[in-house]
Amino acid sequence: MAQSGDQGVRIGLSVVVMTLKDRQAVVLTTQAENGDTLLPFGPFDPARDRTFERALRDFVTAQTGFRLGFVEQLYTFGDAGRAVPRAAPEGDRPRDVSIGYLALTPDSAEGQTHDARWRAVFDVFPWEDRRRENAHLTALVTDGLTAWAGDDDRRLARIRALFALTPEHRWNEERVLERYELLYEARLVAEAWRDAGLSPPAVLAPGLVMGSDHRRILATGLGRLRSKLKYRPVLFDLMPGLFTLSTLQAAAEAVSGLTLHKQNFRRGVERTGLVEPTGQTSSATGGRPAELFRFKGVDPQTGAAPGLSLPAQR
Repeated sequence: MAQSGDQGVRIGLSVVVMTLKDRQAVVLTTQAENGDTLLPFGPFDPARDRTFERALRDFVTAQTGFRLGFVEQLYTFGDAGRAVPRAAPEGDRPRDVSIGYLALTPDSAEGQTHDARWRAVFDVFPWEDRRRENAHLTALVTDGLTAWAGDDDRRLARIRALFALTPEHRWNEERVLERYELLYEARLVAEAWRDAGLSPPAVLAPGLVMGSDHRRILATGLGRLRSKLKYRPVLFDLMPGLFTLSTLQAAAEAVSGLTLHKQNFRRGVERTGLVEPTGQTSSATGGRPAELFRFKGVDPQTGAAPGLSLPAQR
């Protein structure tokens, strides 16, 4: 990793690579030598790498066999007291800083290296999927949080707002990181116990545990993508060249974790002018052939490219 003079800072690059597979939002993962599930991660070498992004693209291809398309920087992660990517060996402990990125691809083929695989995002954050009731999940998350809060009104207010536990609170799908951080603070995720050097209890909030601070980085990436859906046409970076409106709605639902109102969603798509019919149809659904559309792209005159509204069913 890059090391910064007397500061002893090492720089690494982590990336959330997301796509859609079998109508699920999935994230590309690798496996550490100790078996931990990780995001693709690599060092930045200032003597060799011209830019962070170029280094990122090169090591992702080397680790997974994938070539990245859309990429944007997320955040810099380096909090003391939390596990960081590829921690320094004993006797060599410079401060590790990881720069996180979000990358989108329409390619859901399996990774070309043995330890690269796609994992469902909601296997990592099952509480982020609001499309169906899950009483067991609700008990583990909300009851565990309520027990942790006790009589602390501030904690109770945060829980109610973030998990929309009362009618006056609306679920905000963009607050993925805040919900994960609350569970971490309450020590309801295994990473909190690991970072404190303690053995976790038998019962924790559900979800795939990830090595280092990678579940936190993934939470940041999912929240960013959900936010961008509404003001940029990023959903089309996950779509094939031709698609039906039902497939487009399923993609929006897979990312947002919401059940969307069919007619309102379609009217919203039509108002944006982002898609155009191709005159072709698809019978892949097994029912009546559905019309195929394509993404029109950014308006060359104005550069306008709005996002999509997400009209959730009530």
